Amino acid sequence: MNIRCETSSDYPKIAEVITAAFGQSNEAKLVEAIRDSENYIPQLSLVAEIDGNIVGHILFSYIHLISKEILPVLALAPVAISPQFQNQGIGTALIKYGLEKADELGEALVIVLGHPSFYSRFGFVQSTYYGIKSPFEVPAEAFMVKPLKNYEIKYTGEVVYSKAFNL
Repeated sequence: MNIRCETSSDYPKIAEVITAAFGQSNEAKLVEAIRDSENYIPQLSLVAEIDGNIVGHILFSYIHLISKEILPVLALAPVAISPQFQNQGIGTALIKYGLEKADELGEALVIVLGHPSFYSRFGFVQSTYYGIKSPFEVPAEAFMVKPLKNYEIKYTGEVVYSKAFNL
């Protein structure tokens, strides 16, 4: 398996993978909207390839944490693996690689809304432990954060997602 940054020629295949993974096109439209926004980070939009075919995609993009100041943080969403390649460790590899890249780029914090039993394996914990409030009415354990090397105590407050997430 090869993990690399997406290119514009990958977009149609990525949309196929995302749509197949979620059984609908909402998440593929979300990725398109993020790409067209100031919150897109090309180095953190990654694909997994097997034999030259894209079988997975992950996207980290900027959202904001509002407290005494407005701080940029990362949202991990979505993670998509082609159905026939799920449960083979591809998503895990994409998440690990993406977190390493985010750390290398000097990012401070990653936020995810997902299954605690899955994301806790990567060091994600309930956001309330860090004084971070979800903008959604979701179970507290499902809204999680992972501090990276550049995390500072000032990263507290309420999360505000970009307009792209309002599809």
